[in-house]
This record gives sequence, structure tokens and C-alpha cells, in this order.
Amino acid sequence: MTRMANLDWKTYEQRVAKGDATILLPIGAIEQHGPHMSMNPDVLIPEGISDGVANELANVLIAPPISYGYKSQVKSGGGNFFPGTTCVNGKTLIDTVKDVLVAFARHGNRRFVLVNGHYENSMFIVEGIDLALEHLRHENIDARVMLLSYWDYVDKETIATVFPDGFTGWDVEHGGVLETSLMLHLHPQLVDMEKVVDHPAASFPPYDVFPSDPSWVPSSGTLSSASKATAHHGKLLFDVCVDGIAKSIGSHFKD
Repeated sequence: MTRMANLDWKTYEQRVAKGDATILLPIGAIEQHGPHMSMNPDVLIPEGISDGVANELANVLIAPPISYGYKSQVKSGGGNFFPGTTCVNGKTLIDTVKDVLVAFARHGNRRFVLVNGHYENSMFIVEGIDLALEHLRHENIDARVMLLSYWDYVDKETIATVFPDGFTGWDVEHGGVLETSLMLHLHPQLVDMEKVVDHPAASFPPYDVFPSDPSWVPSSGTLSSASKATAHHGKLLFDVCVDGIAKSIGSHFKD
């Protein structure tokens, strides 16, 4: 059993007492992903990939995910114009990451892998990690943390296979082929391909404006079409991410 929350506290205490367990913490967001898909792919995908990694490595526990992420941005998530997109301030995410890491370290854990599934979270997670490690040093606790975003493990060969007509870039993949394919593999019941809106990939100017302009975003909320998403490609993406992440973890925490 690898899901931390499913353990009783005594079993958990025994699993982490020596500090040699690796804790995987998925961090995502609740955000619209078009009319064809649920609002939680940014949580379910890193959690599912974490499950896959735990099957490849020994002594891994998956922590309950941090499900609320930093504010959706127009050019990466469609922005905060859509009902259902539920975001937190940067400080809230920073403090949540910090507090969770400190709490887990006080239980005896020393190895952490944060698996990010929402682009906008990245630097706020970094700050949370930095503050957590600083806090733990004052308690004479030495912890080690890896931070990764699963899409960084999708190599050029896989991209060429999944996007045979050309890859428009990660910046417009929100609700597109990548996430939809992974969800078709992991949670097909949460995807309705008949509701996919097939439109050209969004294009944006090389700047942002504030307040954000809703007219920049396709009305579907997706930044590219998911019409060519398949469960087969989802498994291919899943496997390459799991394999790469497992190898990274094994290499970093080999001692």
C-alpha cells in the first residue's frame, strides 16, 4: 500500500521511522479543462504518475495531493474567467507547501519528491521548499527535496509520436492532446470526447496585460484542440514519465 492517507498512524510511523522512505507529494490545481473533461486533471495526472513511480521503486509513500494551485494564467491555463477554476494566492501555496513539508519531516521523513501538475505553481513551490528547509535547519532536521513537473519527461521521440502533425508547444497544451490523452488512460470516465471543441491552437502576443483580457482565450477554455487525443497515446506518455521520474529519483536518492 503506497497511499499515505490509507495507512493507520501506527503503520505509517513504522514506515517512516528510519527516514529512508521517499514521500511523493502531487501538487495540482482545480481548473477548467474545456467542456470535454473534468476540472481536476492537474491533480489526477501527477497523482496517477506518482502511483506508477511507486510501483517501480521500493519504500515509496504517496502523500495526499495539494489540490488547489496558483492563479490560472491566460497564456497557460485560460485565466480565471471560467466557473470552476478555483485558485489560491501565491502566499497561500507557499505556506501550504512549507507547512506540509515541515510536518512530514517532523514525522521522521527526510526524502521528498514534489510532483507538479500545474505550470503556474512552479516558483511558489520553490519558495515553499526553500522556507521549509530553512525552518527545518533550525530544528536540526536535514531533509532533501526534488521538484519536478511531469511534462518535462516527455522526450522528443514521444512528442513526435503523439503529435505527428507538429507540436505547437507546451504553452498551448492546456486541455489539449497531452492532458486529454493522459486522462483517457488514467480516468476515461472523466472525459467525453464528443464534447471536444476542435479549433486551432491559440496564439498570444509576447506580453501580458492586467487586468487580463478574456478575449485572448478561446471560448472553450482549451488553448488547443484535444480531438486527436487517444488512450494509447496517454499510456505512452504515462510510461515515459513514470520511467524517467523513477530513474531520476533512484539516482538522486541512491545513498
